[in-house]
Amino acid sequence: MASIPVIVKHQGKKHEVEVDATSNGETFKYQLFSITGVEPERQKILVKGGQLKDDADMSKLGLKPNQTIMMLGTPSGDAKVIEKPKDKIKFLEDMDEAEAAQLEGATPAGLQNLGNTCYMNSTLQTLRSIPELQEELLRYSTSGAGSSSSANQLSQFGLGGLGASTDLTGSLRDLFKQMSETQQGFPPLMFLNALRTAFPQFAQKSKDGHGYAQQDAEEAWSQIVSQLRQKLKWKDTAGSDEGKQAELSWIDKYMAGKFESVMECDEPAAKELGEEPINSEDLFFKLNCHINVETNHLRDGLAAGLKEQIEKRSELLGRNALYTKTSRIARLPKHLPVHFVRFDWRRDTNKKAKIMRKVTFPEELDVLEFCTDDLRKLLVPIRDKIRDLRKEELDVERARKRQKRMKAGEENDAGPTASEPLAKKKAAAEKKEETKKAPEDTEMADVEYKTDAQIEAERAASILAAKKELLALVDPTLGADEGANQTGLYELRGVITHQGASADSGHYTSFVKKLGAKDPATGKRKEEDGNWWWFNDEKVSEVDSERIQTLSGGGQSHSALILLYRAVPLPVVDEDVKMT
Repeated sequence: MASIPVIVKHQGKKHEVEVDATSNGETFKYQLFSITGVEPERQKILVKGGQLKDDADMSKLGLKPNQTIMMLGTPSGDAKVIEKPKDKIKFLEDMDEAEAAQLEGATPAGLQNLGNTCYMNSTLQTLRSIPELQEELLRYSTSGAGSSSSANQLSQFGLGGLGASTDLTGSLRDLFKQMSETQQGFPPLMFLNALRTAFPQFAQKSKDGHGYAQQDAEEAWSQIVSQLRQKLKWKDTAGSDEGKQAELSWIDKYMAGKFESVMECDEPAAKELGEEPINSEDLFFKLNCHINVETNHLRDGLAAGLKEQIEKRSELLGRNALYTKTSRIARLPKHLPVHFVRFDWRRDTNKKAKIMRKVTFPEELDVLEFCTDDLRKLLVPIRDKIRDLRKEELDVERARKRQKRMKAGEENDAGPTASEPLAKKKAAAEKKEETKKAPEDTEMADVEYKTDAQIEAERAASILAAKKELLALVDPTLGADEGANQTGLYELRGVITHQGASADSGHYTSFVKKLGAKDPATGKRKEEDGNWWWFNDEKVSEVDSERIQTLSGGGQSHSALILLYRAVPLPVVDEDVKMT
């Protein structure tokens, strides 16, 4: 069906618009948005039968050529001006593989299993989900003979393992870059060769003599992180004495926490002899969740992991004695791995047996109960204020949606919601209270009604004030630590799972949470849809958040082995709030 030319009259101006008769009302509103700058939800378009709805079939409105249509509505003030794209539009069929892979929302590349290498593949996919790590790797330059031109040419085809660089960090950099340029299952040959060269344990042959043995993903994670800690360093003169350059590690900045520990002898006799507690500080690169018969939730296992019994010599007792080491967290890193200690060595089978117990874990983790008193005092007000701010933002969003439904007349069609009676009671009570306060002779002419724009501006100003109040609570020293968690809250971003009964067998996969789409105008990411990518070697599929809740264990099915949490960030203050 051909398009129909109509004239849209808005605020005294006439606009000639071609209506696609096969489209719906929402599409037509977006056409007018591009012309008038009035957002679709703020438009009132008068057509035969009343106000145009989003799902209206344009072919059934009986539009005639050059018919005049009235449009009401004003821009909110936050609308972005639609400009002609700076770059020429390129269609998917005209893109090469690298361009298609880098499109927003494109399915990420999987990794081929090269013979019991699922432990490595799942570890790499989870590490790749850390954006700061990818950025730091791009700045890393390989030195030495391994960076020859012939080796670089081989690495372009994933064949660097055939005599190319054995530098694990450089291989990881190259691998991540190659993965960003394809949506196919990629063979990580170069990195596998570098891993086995740096850590020969991953080159062990299987007991039957066929191929390589299965390995533990947690051991691969720890070894890779330790190597990155040595290689990803930079010089820093700030705060050093006499201009001396101190080496700082990226891992220490973004993935290392700090324990403050106290170790005391369990025997009262040692205390009676005057033995003092031993205080120490230690870095940690993951938290361990110990599992026993009483462990049901991640918090139970973390609490158990912060208490450790050690047998050592007591000089005052003149013999070995048991000591208890109690640790508290004095620094929280931005990226926090949590390891479920599921594998226990069994002498009777000479294997790492798997603890099958179900242990649940949250998508948002509050770790303040495990922190030192000093750190907790700094973070508790921030955490509480973040929760208050979330509640206010949620209330505003609900009010906005309710207002939109009322404008569209949907509430009368659909009937009252379950919460409507409560809302009506609350509104009636507020109105009654206002009536008590107002003089009896108040006339209707004195009542001032706020416009939608005024209400929106007040809500935005209230949230802006709350954000500023929150940021004012941040201690300057904590605020200056860019790689630390400054809120005390973590959100789950990655999960490495194991399926099977022992570390020497079974199968590893990983889950990584999808990022929100990036706004091309502002560069900021939009709200996430809550879905995850599931990396099963070269096979990559999309799953919803309910799938993650099935990874708590309880059998030989996929159960979480490593969780990767990321700090919930401080809010960003947008000063461009329009006041009406």
